[in-house]
Amino acid sequence: MELVIAKTAGFCMGVDMALHKLDNAVAAPPQDTTIYTLGPIIHNPQVLARYKEQGVLQTDGTKPLKTGDVVVIRAHGIPRRIQLELEAQNVTIVDATCPKVKKAQILIQRQAEQNKHLLLFGERDHPEVQGLVSYAPRHTVFETLEELCARGIDSAETYFLSAQTTQDRESFNAVREYLIKHVDADMTILDTICMATKDRQEEVRELSHKVQAMVIVGGKNSGNTRRLAQIAQESGIFAVHVETAEELPLEELAAFVRIGLTAGASTPSWIIEDVAQTLRMALPDKT
Repeated sequence: MELVIAKTAGFCMGVDMALHKLDNAVAAPPQDTTIYTLGPIIHNPQVLARYKEQGVLQTDGTKPLKTGDVVVIRAHGIPRRIQLELEAQNVTIVDATCPKVKKAQILIQRQAEQNKHLLLFGERDHPEVQGLVSYAPRHTVFETLEELCARGIDSAETYFLSAQTTQDRESFNAVREYLIKHVDADMTILDTICMATKDRQEEVRELSHKVQAMVIVGGKNSGNTRRLAQIAQESGIFAVHVETAEELPLEELAAFVRIGLTAGASTPSWIIEDVAQTLRMALPDKT
């Protein structure tokens, strides 16, 4: 078995920065206080479990915290309302929002202040999306072009388009072309999809044509990891999404000579290496 590991597999800049900020808080915690993350700081259960062992708790922002407690805002960002409620409490806020997400929030707010209606291409239940739409009083979230078409467009509204930063680039382009052609040729389009996401998706597309099977590693609740798995599956080859090496379907993978391996932006290097080592040991090169 030959294993080809994607160059872009693993942590992106935003995740790396968020964990670095949390690590600094854990290394020097204020006395008699608790360190919280506002929701899961990233979408990876194994990473979250390690921080829990170090005493880091999660809060959803609904219960009052003690004076001096530290709250680390997750990489996905949070809704404006929760941000304001936290600021009103006497707690220490560490903003670990990914810079790409923060930029998207600012761009959306600027357009919304011009009395425009946001069309957001993304997963409506994803925490990043919930944060983004909080910057636009009038908004519509849709997950597919077909859903947007079924909802209909109000001719009395002035719209602008944006996307969750980890959305599929090709799907977003299809939405943009539809809106420019059928709704408003001069519609404002905010290109908020992260380049790191784009690079990962393009590499998966290319790699899927060079291997017989793909293994995608990352949290099952990670939107960008699920999209990598979807892209690999749509290529027509065998593709499996696992969180850890224990989930690998080794008997099925044994049928393939060349296997590709990639990982989502919130997957740590130690999990990627563990999966790679398990594959190499269980499926040795037979040549």
